[in-house]
Amino acid sequence: MAAAAALSPASSGDGGAGGRRSRRVLMFPLPFQGHITPMLQLADVLRCHGGFDVTIFQAAVNDAEWARHPAAAAGYRFVTVGAGVAAALAETVPSKGTNSDFAGIILRMNELLRAPFEDSLREVLAEDAVGDDTPAPPCLVVDSTLRGMQEVASRLGVPTLSLRTGGAACLVAYMAVPELIDKGVLPPPSRDPSQLDMPVTELPPLRVRDMLFSATTTQATMVACFECIIESIRCSSGVIFNTFDDIESADLQKIAGGLSVAVYAIGPLHKISAGLESSLLTQDRSCLEWLDKQEAESVLYVSFGSLASMDADELLETAWGLANSPVPFLWVIRPNSVVQGSGSQQGQVSLPDGFEDATRGRGMVVSWAPQQDVLRHRAVGGFWTHNGWNSTLESICDGVPMMCRPQFADQMINARYVEEVWKVGFLLEGKLERGVIQAAATKLLCMEEGKEMRRRAKHFKDRAAVSTENGGSTKAAISMLVELIKSL
Repeated sequence: MAAAAALSPASSGDGGAGGRRSRRVLMFPLPFQGHITPMLQLADVLRCHGGFDVTIFQAAVNDAEWARHPAAAAGYRFVTVGAGVAAALAETVPSKGTNSDFAGIILRMNELLRAPFEDSLREVLAEDAVGDDTPAPPCLVVDSTLRGMQEVASRLGVPTLSLRTGGAACLVAYMAVPELIDKGVLPPPSRDPSQLDMPVTELPPLRVRDMLFSATTTQATMVACFECIIESIRCSSGVIFNTFDDIESADLQKIAGGLSVAVYAIGPLHKISAGLESSLLTQDRSCLEWLDKQEAESVLYVSFGSLASMDADELLETAWGLANSPVPFLWVIRPNSVVQGSGSQQGQVSLPDGFEDATRGRGMVVSWAPQQDVLRHRAVGGFWTHNGWNSTLESICDGVPMMCRPQFADQMINARYVEEVWKVGFLLEGKLERGVIQAAATKLLCMEEGKEMRRRAKHFKDRAAVSTENGGSTKAAISMLVELIKSL
């Protein structure tokens, strides 16, 4: 693969003075695609820029996918954690897409993985201590949701860094939740639109509705999850963000001051990683050949990420909204992403009769796409997205404006910033209806308002490129992070 040369073992030498082996960096992602992707990109960056050995701990919930993962062939070491509790871990894996209790899942995973991780970490530390040369002590980069793993590492004398896989604005909102509860802003007195549309004056431009992170999680569970994340960051030697100064400098400063922690904004990671493939799902690359045949900036790319879901009615309205619009489209429909009335998920998705005939030659449907390649393709002129942070950042950094349909967690905050702060897209709120979808696609791809959003998106694309060049803010942050790791 393209990354193989850059990822050849950088630690085969003596690693430095005194015959010490290269510093080992341990990494533990939350086992969801949106968290695995930036962690592996970070692993690539640390290995290439710092010459570190990398060991990745993987929770025993998706071993089959990891076993065939390209990273395993690129010289990374993988250690499975929790084989003895694999059945219990499997029960925590989201089964209802958007309607899952993700905060509760995160807390449960911390409980299940704490003891197995201690055993695994002790084994890794013991193995590193074997041999004639003296190993440099390791540090652990842990997903900020895995506070339990950080506590284990600290107890065993391993310093930690926290990786935030969401944006800085999202964390600032999490930090404000206790105050908003004390003031009676959260939870809102009612779900009346007049209440939900009230501005959160402490967090402009957010509204109350943007702070409702889940429809299925209790407030107590959500607050406990936020506390877990914030404590992980507060107790770390530094927090790493997949973002860059030009889009989130004010929020990054609030975090550094509010949590008294060193902040490293080293994104966009997908632009500086050597290209290690991070997807656990099989990508259909034939869509790139289809894109090659389309006109420049003419195609609407539609994808709602690795966890978000829709019901059968929304699938129907989306299909006919796209069919009735004048724009070409590439639509990703992930297996098991359509929820039936019973709450179960449909494996093989059936599109409505007549849809294929109505869109032949103008639309393509795939089960999963190489998103980064799609977004940078010259034919793509807009992105209909759920606004997970990875998707949002990738779209901004490739100059692609967005139609935003957030569903849970940080997605509402990201979408609000897209519309009100960066002004590179707009929200689709309310019930999904084919006429609304048709009008939105037309607006984004064919009207002057959409063209202005595209111009602004290209401005941020240019700023992202500058940040990753020598002398840029991202390059400087990477250098500081590497030096920090060497000093721990």
